[in-house]
Amino acid sequence: MKKRVGIYLRVSTSKQDTENQLRELSAVGVRSEWEIWKVYEDAGVSGAKGRDKRPGLDALLRAVNSKEIDMVATWSVDRLGRSLTDLLGILQGLHDKGVGLYLHQQGLDTSTTAGKAMFQMLGVFAEFERGIIRERVNAGLARARANGTKLGRRRVDPAVEARILELKASGQGILKIGRTLGIGTSVVQRVFKEEKIGDETGHRRA
Repeated sequence: MKKRVGIYLRVSTSKQDTENQLRELSAVGVRSEWEIWKVYEDAGVSGAKGRDKRPGLDALLRAVNSKEIDMVATWSVDRLGRSLTDLLGILQGLHDKGVGLYLHQQGLDTSTTAGKAMFQMLGVFAEFERGIIRERVNAGLARARANGTKLGRRRVDPAVEARILELKASGQGILKIGRTLGIGTSVVQRVFKEEKIGDETGHRRA
């Protein structure tokens, strides 16, 4: 069976266009005998924007989640995202669904042995990150107890809060974020709620 491939195109400014990206990736598709399932595009959108500000990326990741496609093809790794944490979140999402990735400029194809090895390493990095966050949270609790602080509902560690919001921007839901970071969904929900309140009042949390 032919691979069902979703092509993702993005340019940062309105003065650029995605024509060259599409032409090159379409040519690869012909040579590789892909079935081009759909072309997803964000024109004039910065890679620093989250999924909620990139409708093309949002539609692509929804197709990934519903397993409509077998592979994502894009011009370069920086077309997917500029933030390392955001990028790792997207790549981990592809890996979790068994969806491959083709990066034209980097010559990366996860259907090859080297490409598969790269995807497998994502799990190692994700577990490493979860471990660091757990250690940080536990160390904070230990310090609080040592100082005689009464533990109750406390403010979320700023580093954990920042990571939660980054994963939210990449399109992950409450349950997935909780599993990724090794924390309770109630913590994730609290950060979501407080961010919403801050947006509505026009103030960010101190």
